[in-house]
Amino acid sequence: MKKVLGAIRKAVQDYEMIKDGDNVAVGVSGGKDSMVLLYGLKLFQHFSPVKYNLKAFSVTLGFNDFDLTAVKDFCKKIDVDFEIKETEIGKIVFDVRKEKNPCSLCAKMRRGALNDLISESNYNILALGHHLDDAIETLFLNMFYTGRISTFLPKTYLSRKNIHVIRPMIYLPEYEVKKALVRHNIPVVESVCPADKNTKREEIKDLFSHMNKLIPDARDKILTSLQNKEQFKLWF
Repeated sequence: MKKVLGAIRKAVQDYEMIKDGDNVAVGVSGGKDSMVLLYGLKLFQHFSPVKYNLKAFSVTLGFNDFDLTAVKDFCKKIDVDFEIKETEIGKIVFDVRKEKNPCSLCAKMRRGALNDLISESNYNILALGHHLDDAIETLFLNMFYTGRISTFLPKTYLSRKNIHVIRPMIYLPEYEVKKALVRHNIPVVESVCPADKNTKREEIKDLFSHMNKLIPDARDKILTSLQNKEQFKLWF
């Protein structure tokens, strides 16, 4: 976890993501990114210069075959409290609304449910498992499909809920997440969403993978561009 913890430490320091006494909620889907983030933030507690509380939260989508037992067991193993909110978001998106492009509405509803849960639990920080590749893929998605040069921020403030959203793995490439997952035997829960692996983001992921083969330092160059406030002002 050395690379993961190094990236988390740098992001937390660079963007002042966590302060003494913060209640940090980790949004856990059961996927590799959120599970590695949860473990990383638990380990980071031991040597972080700031002291914070940590808890895991999950929002289900109403799919019958979605089982979070592995997440519950892992949270117990690493001594992190875990809370689940049951919803019918999946049925609303797929059965009621019958969305042709379900990801946007599903993500919006899922974030809303998670924000409500965290606010009600008196947690003021929501940590999400987005990594560097996610930020770059979002940049490409916005450029190619909406004509905008933008991606998500490392830290944002939701004034209506009084919650700061942080992304402590923003400097970490996806391949390091995968390596940490295997090396530390971190469990994952496979997605049961009907749209999984069949989205525009998957197409962009394939494009970015091809780009990295052609230009080995493409990831680092794009990160530098994102941080250049004179060019894009994306992260400032």
